[in-house]
Amino acid sequence: MKLDPKTDLKLERVIDIPRELVWECWTKPEHIKHFFIPRPHSIKACEIDLRVGGKFNTTFDVDGNEIKNEGVYLEVIDGEKLVFTDTYTEDWKPAENPFMTAILLLEDVGHGATKYTAIARHRTQETRQQHEDMGFFEGWGTVVDQLVEYANSLKAQ
Repeated sequence: MKLDPKTDLKLERVIDIPRELVWECWTKPEHIKHFFIPRPHSIKACEIDLRVGGKFNTTFDVDGNEIKNEGVYLEVIDGEKLVFTDTYTEDWKPAENPFMTAILLLEDVGHGATKYTAIARHRTQETRQQHEDMGFFEGWGTVVDQLVEYANSLKAQ
């Protein structure tokens, strides 16, 4: 995939969590709530219909403010790739103010580790810059850290 540095942001890490467990965490609402927004913020609700055209809706609680994020899956490759966007909502209804399309790529690297790549694609350079200024790298990095912490708690059960 060719990325455009003017409109795309990318975070890549190798994490010591098996790819199958990372996938499960990213595709089940009961797991998303534990890592998908940096603490102390939280997820109040999550709805997932894991199929192309299916919804990926979350409701954040950020400092007592409720923020709804409605989106749709554009691509789902089991265990390997999720592409979702807020450009559309369920049933391909165009969103009024779309922000980005997210791509999550998971790759086995051996010994139970996963190469984790998160890409945020934006329509304009200005939107990309706004996302970076909002703390893309720190925020999405925190999400990965929280995912690892949560997935390790699942492995321990």
